[in-house]
Formats: sequence, structure tokens, C-alpha cells
Amino acid sequence: MFQPVARTSASGAVFDQISVKVLAGELAAGEALPSERKLAEAFGVSRPAVREAIQKLAQAGLVEVRQGESTSVRDFRRQAGPELLPQLLVRDGVPDLTVVRSVLETRELMGPQIAVLAARRISAESARELDTAVDQLGATEDPVELQDRALAFWDVVVDSADSIAFRLIFNSLRAAYEPAMTALASVMVAEVGQTDLYRKLASAITSHDESTAEASAAQLLHTGTTAIGDALTFLEGLKP
Repeated sequence: MFQPVARTSASGAVFDQISVKVLAGELAAGEALPSERKLAEAFGVSRPAVREAIQKLAQAGLVEVRQGESTSVRDFRRQAGPELLPQLLVRDGVPDLTVVRSVLETRELMGPQIAVLAARRISAESARELDTAVDQLGATEDPVELQDRALAFWDVVVDSADSIAFRLIFNSLRAAYEPAMTALASVMVAEVGQTDLYRKLASAITSHDESTAEASAAQLLHTGTTAIGDALTFLEGLKP
């Protein structure tokens, strides 16, 4: 069921193997994991390494540990948090476009409201940072670099919104998205290549124009979601 571990971080490798099987449904919700001793034998690692991996799995919302009872698999769709998104989005080095679309849809819903708050609360210093971020975005044509600079732009917007809840959600979405940036570069250039729209959004935010900021953010972010949706439709059409 499991493969022996040959890595420096034994607990990390154990975590990776079990989490992949949980996320793929090979270990179903409610199913009990083997004991620490049996897992240590199966993986070829020490029991402390297994114990540490189990703790990480529990923190990620993938398993439930009860004192004196077996460790059981949890229904991650109902009980895990957004910190699980990076593992869902990229599996075996390949981005799952359905998860990418979900991330972008969430961002599309949140982004306009963040832009409104930023327009309401932005400081003079942050306004200068936003202008600089737009200038840097317009100074490259590399698709991956464009994505990186677009994220830097949104970093300033989120900071300007001054909302800890939005900031933490943004952090989770960014952590999920960054590993897929290279693979998605040719698709996402439809959004991140629109420097004029970023400049329009920045201008609305720095001039405290909330309605224009909201509309500009919605227009900008919709392009990325649409591009991923089109890519999914194309790939689905290739299936036999």
C-alpha cells in the first residue's frame, strides 16, 4: 500500500504519501490508518517520524487522532482549511485546472471588494507603492514574471484594504497558485498582460474612487477566470 521512504525528511515523505492517498480518495473518509508500528514498518522509518507526520496530517485536517483509538481519515472537503489548496492544485507536478478555476473564481469574487476597501483606506505611501507596482508590471513581457509582478500589485492592494481576514485568505490563495505559475503562464497572460487595466484600477484606488475600483477589479479578474474556463473546455473536448 505504501512505498519505503528514501528521503532526508522522513516525516515529510510519510506525510506526502498519506496525504496524496487521502486527496485521491484511495483512503476514504472514516477509514482507519494502520498503527504507528505498522506504518513505520511499511514506510521503513522510525515511529517518531510517523508520529510527526500524523500530527501534520491532523493539522491539515486530513486525519483525526483520538487518544487510545486508531487514527481515522477525515472528510477534507468538509473539515480542512484553505492551507490544503497547494496540495490540491498541483499533483505530481501537474496543475489541476478545476482547482485552479476554483481559486480564480474565489479571487474574482473577493478582488472587487478588496479593491473597494483599498480605495477607501489607502494611504499616500501605499498609493506610491501601487504606482510603482504598475510601472514594474509594464516593464516586462515575460509571462511568468508578469504573474509575479501582478501578485506584487495585489499585495499592495490587499495591504491597503487593511483587512486581516482578506489578507489571510489572500495568503492561502497565493500559496496555492504560485507552484502552478510556470505551467499556467501562457493562459494567464490574458489577464496579467493587461497593464492598462491594472493602471486604471490603480488610479481608481489611489483617487479613492470606490465604484470604479470595484468595476475595474471585476473586469480584470474575470479575464483570468474566463481564460482558465476556456482551457478546461478545450481539454475536455480532447477527451475520448
